[in-house]
Amino acid sequence: MEFPAVADEVAVDCDAFRIYRSGKMDRLCRPARAPTGLDPATGVTTKDVVIDAGTGLSARLFLPARPADPTKKKKLPVLVFFHGGAFLIESAVSPLYHGYVASLAAAAGVLAVSVEYRLAPEHPVPAAYDDAWAALRWAAEAQDEWVAEHGDGARLFLAGDSAGGNMVHNVLVRASFEPAPRVEGAILLHPWFGGNTVVVGEDEAMARDMAVVWECACPGAVGGADDPRMNPMAPGAPGLENLRCERMLVCAGQKDWAAARDRAYYAAVTTSAWRGGASWVESEGEGHVFFLEKPYCANAKELMDRVVAFIAGH
Repeated sequence: MEFPAVADEVAVDCDAFRIYRSGKMDRLCRPARAPTGLDPATGVTTKDVVIDAGTGLSARLFLPARPADPTKKKKLPVLVFFHGGAFLIESAVSPLYHGYVASLAAAAGVLAVSVEYRLAPEHPVPAAYDDAWAALRWAAEAQDEWVAEHGDGARLFLAGDSAGGNMVHNVLVRASFEPAPRVEGAILLHPWFGGNTVVVGEDEAMARDMAVVWECACPGAVGGADDPRMNPMAPGAPGLENLRCERMLVCAGQKDWAAARDRAYYAAVTTSAWRGGASWVESEGEGHVFFLEKPYCANAKELMDRVVAFIAGH
């Protein structure tokens, strides 16, 4: 006797992707590829480089306009950027992230290395973390002529939004127990953290959905959303006092689904024995990564100003 096949039930459905109970995922849109070269709007020139041909790891480099007079040229801070997208979607070369990082490079006067890391589920986590680590070491070792000529390896920054912000945290954790370059500052823009137990102010339904997304990206997650890579405050997670950077900027949107976790993370860092300096920025009335979709709104400009000031050391 034959029984009809049971349809694979949808677990999470959003504009960008659909995840099924089986763990299968459909990408519902694929971003276009922004061209490299000179961007007249920002004066930033870009190029793509291969970091590791074996894994396919690459990056897009962003070089802001430089003075014509060589005597006035000063080496630039190097900022390694990890894009968001739940470890499942998006790209360093999409128009969305190309535009944001170009604007950041121009405003802050940094040489930006935007990392094109491997995506899950084809390459499950920890592939993204491994790529982030490799990109940081590559940038620090100035294995490209732009980085060697224009970059100041003594002023190294990490930045990322959403899943990319999570990656920043996990790179800092790895740097606490492996030889690593000195990181002056870390910028976590609406970082994605989670946990099996909701925290004050967190939406329970959204937390459940994001736990499913995490398990799609990282099928081997220990404890589900309480895996220490997703929940830095979970029992047994590496101590926050050992984070390897000197300064940190944690940013959230007031109406962001990730805000409650971000506040808890900031509180945990600042009440730990970590000896760095941390700052908090909360954008009133804004949702998750609003600055990507509305880069010219007043709150996005204010956030960019805060990021620029942080990099400058103010």
